[in-house]
Amino acid sequence: LHLPLPLLLMSSAIANNSEKHAEPIPCPDDVEDIGRASGCAGCPGQEFCLKVSAAGKSEEQKMLETRMSAVKHKLIVMSGKGGVGKSTIAVQLAIALSQKGLKVGLLDLDICGPSIPKMLGCEGAQVIQKPWGWQPVVVRDIKLMSVGFLQANNRVPVVWRGPRKTQMIKRFLKDTFWGQLDYLVIDTPPGTSDEHLTVVSALKNANPDGGVIVTSPQEVALDTIRKELNFCKKMKLPVVGLVENMSGFTCPCCGEVYDLFLKGGGERFAKEKDLNFLGCLPVDPEITSKGETATFLSDSPESSSAVALDTIVSNILTAVAT
Repeated sequence: LHLPLPLLLMSSAIANNSEKHAEPIPCPDDVEDIGRASGCAGCPGQEFCLKVSAAGKSEEQKMLETRMSAVKHKLIVMSGKGGVGKSTIAVQLAIALSQKGLKVGLLDLDICGPSIPKMLGCEGAQVIQKPWGWQPVVVRDIKLMSVGFLQANNRVPVVWRGPRKTQMIKRFLKDTFWGQLDYLVIDTPPGTSDEHLTVVSALKNANPDGGVIVTSPQEVALDTIRKELNFCKKMKLPVVGLVENMSGFTCPCCGEVYDLFLKGGGERFAKEKDLNFLGCLPVDPEITSKGETATFLSDSPESSSAVALDTIVSNILTAVAT
């Protein structure tokens, strides 16, 4: 656990690819298995991992788990492909949960492309260091944390290697004063890389509810969702359910829905894989404008998109309660 997981995975891949390009075996998450699992044989880092296993949990991990124990539910919004609307879903989900009277936090783990500050109209806000940890930015009673709040100039790119991303994500979880929350919504970047490995491994003993997987209806997007599901399976992360975004286009003039990007691909996929289908959101100009102006679907509860979002939220609440 002390060695960056990407490095461990790379080592495992090198060790296993020597035999007919065998599929890489993920590094074990349990401390007692580190360095001893079958996939560790031949790994250059095995000796180091055996020392880590003997040492047990670090004080950093213990503190992180203590902090997360005050959060009842942890949802990781994820997708294998970029541009399917994960951040939009994460923001609208957090707002909708908050408006139901729940205590909500929203963590932006897109280190290189943080968009949560812009979408919530709090660009330029600063995180304050307090004796009990980082004091998160608060918008509409939602506690927010993003690397965007730590940049003096948000036009400067974040050029970090994996280990530095890993440390920052752990600090977001461990050092932020989240307090007692009903839900922590975690917005991740696309893919199955450093950010995902770090947050899933760090939260393993904190009982995350699982991943909320976002896709668009096209087959090209669904192909990457298959990889995301394999990632969840290997990391033993439950899947709360699947959301189909951009499911049809709602005309702003007549309200008619047109299938620009097909429709129903996500729902069919969920049925095929025996996943909980949480619902779908259309391509709606209202959603786009609200994301640009820091307003929210729940502000217009009669709109078709707001009704669709409410269905998704209700299905998530039902899923985590069972």
